Amino acid sequence: MSEPSVGKTTTFEELRRELEEIVGTLERGEVGVDEAIRLWQRGEELHRRCARLLEAAEGRIEELSGGPDDRAAPGL
Repeated sequence: MSEPSVGKTTTFEELRRELEEIVGTLERGEVGVDEAIRLWQRGEELHRRCARLLEAAEGRIEELSGGPDDRAAPGL
């Protein structure tokens, strides 16, 4: 399980893939307690980064669609 390089732009998909690997490792119980704690912390960091990226994407979609309250008129 390799961590992305510091300063490297990482995509949502790459972050999610790493998070899934960590979850799988923890679920299988393949590591000792110290490594499990380290992986858990890394997983928390990845989760926060994924959430921020999703929030940003949602904001962009709302912006492009005219905002969260703008709805297309019926029949359009």
